[in-house]
Amino acid sequence: MAAEKVIKGTIEKISGPLVVAKGMFGAGMYDVVRIGEIGLVGEIIELKGDTASIQAYEETSGLMPGEQVVSTGEPLSVELGPGLIEQFYDGVQRPLNLIEDVAKSHYISRGIDVPAIDRKKKWEFTPKVKAGDTVGQGDILGVVQESVLVEHRIMVPVGMGGKVVKIEKGAFSVEEVVAVLEQNGEKKNVTMLQRWPVRKPRPVAKRLPPVIPMTTGQRVIDTFFPIAMGGTACVPGPFGSGKTVVQHQLAKWAEAEIVVYVGCGERGNEMTDVLLEFPELEDPRSGHPLMKRTVLIANTSNMPVAAREASIYTGITMAEYYRDMGYSVALMADSTSRWAEALREMSGRLEEMPGEEGYPAYLGTRLASFYERAGRAIVLGGDKREASVSAIGAVSPPGGDLSEPVSQNTLRVAKVFWGLDATLAYQRHFPAINWLLSYSLYTEKLDEFWDMKFDDEWSPIRIEAMTLLEDEDKLREIVRLVGVDALSKEERMVLETAKSLREDFLHQNAFHEIDTYASMEKQFKMLKTILAFHHIAMDALKKGATMNEVFNLPVREAIARMRYLEEKDIGKIDDIENQIKSEVAGVTPVGGESDAA
Repeated sequence: MAAEKVIKGTIEKISGPLVVAKGMFGAGMYDVVRIGEIGLVGEIIELKGDTASIQAYEETSGLMPGEQVVSTGEPLSVELGPGLIEQFYDGVQRPLNLIEDVAKSHYISRGIDVPAIDRKKKWEFTPKVKAGDTVGQGDILGVVQESVLVEHRIMVPVGMGGKVVKIEKGAFSVEEVVAVLEQNGEKKNVTMLQRWPVRKPRPVAKRLPPVIPMTTGQRVIDTFFPIAMGGTACVPGPFGSGKTVVQHQLAKWAEAEIVVYVGCGERGNEMTDVLLEFPELEDPRSGHPLMKRTVLIANTSNMPVAAREASIYTGITMAEYYRDMGYSVALMADSTSRWAEALREMSGRLEEMPGEEGYPAYLGTRLASFYERAGRAIVLGGDKREASVSAIGAVSPPGGDLSEPVSQNTLRVAKVFWGLDATLAYQRHFPAINWLLSYSLYTEKLDEFWDMKFDDEWSPIRIEAMTLLEDEDKLREIVRLVGVDALSKEERMVLETAKSLREDFLHQNAFHEIDTYASMEKQFKMLKTILAFHHIAMDALKKGATMNEVFNLPVREAIARMRYLEEKDIGKIDDIENQIKSEVAGVTPVGGESDAA
């Protein structure tokens, strides 16, 4: 224990997950406590004199006034070290599969104390420095192969440094000493296990601007509403609009080396889907199961409400730890609305002055403190490793009402808004991201990146495609009022191209083995081909071709099937443009009036 003097109090009152204890003088805010004879885990969230209000992370039924409360003297912290990958934790980092083995039950037993990281397992440690070297905080002492995809880098703990006195290669458990450092004449042991308070961000050497894209393989996201490495995004939408599927897709395909998936308050069957699907799913870059680079944290709707509040902090701290090793990390939080509900419940039990819709007045501050921990940075260490944490939070506003407090406060801090639309979902258009409502504040900077890769062609075609979709919305209003016959041939062509953009480009089948993912090169070629048809067909209409002839050309089928071309065959998309030219030329009247005429 961190505290020299053990602080013991007694329970005065119990109100659901809130426990009030007397005699806690000397305890600190956010200290972890053990409550009652069975030792339930709790955290002090309010102190008034010697009275502590405690947020219990386990079911409090059966507790009685007068039972003992013992402070550990430590803030709520997570254990960091080899063994996190492939693990399945609850909101306060209790390993659910190990608890099941110990308890011999599918249900979590109260008061059970199982280490988050296996203390007995031996890891093969390979040093990267030698005795006599001088190291500083964040420097890599050695590596451990944590999974087939993840090399776990053992770093000098924050605040420590000095001369390496001893370091050895061999098999060690996480609590055994792997190195000895001499700092200011004092020798300090380094193990593979570290602890870090979840509410305290891990430090970095320098923050960097988000100017590098994090590709996801989802066309509507990568092309129109991209997210940068170290960026923040929110995915609000009503029930059934596909939030969880979008999160799953991003976890599977996003350009991140480590995935931390936090299920805070969602239904248990959704987390079960993740748990069953990820080990079966092949990582596209390596061919190994996706679970080999994933950490799962689950605090589902039938688990203790208060632990939801800790779950996203547990997740972001683990994400920062892998970022410090030099990895790009994607954090998925599903959903922050349920996390905010836990805040609201605890705030109500503390009898705090409520803010809008009963949420605490500090809701916006708490959301901002979570999202600001994302970012791209040069981490601590002499090798100036560059790494990032990208945070993507789902929001579940009641009935899709984006004016409610959680959505509004999230939109103030997240730089990307992927607005899910129930109408699109009912039309079976997935991902149901509404292209007229969504936005990304990274678009301008990322356009510069892709223009360098695609010879300055990227941003013009992206802007033109979005303009066509916006024009379609205006024209559909006219069609609703006076009918399609009131439109000119050119306006009908705009509607036809916009329909192709919607159905052949924006629509993407997450459950199709090929269409589930599209590389940036494939997205560029697809978009360029659709717009090439628009330009060539528009010119043919102006020269006298009929709409039926142009709209019913066989090449339209080839355009619609571009999305099902495998990545190795995307060169065939270039042939479609030649097919467009020849087929349109076949229906264009010879000597027809050109645009110039």
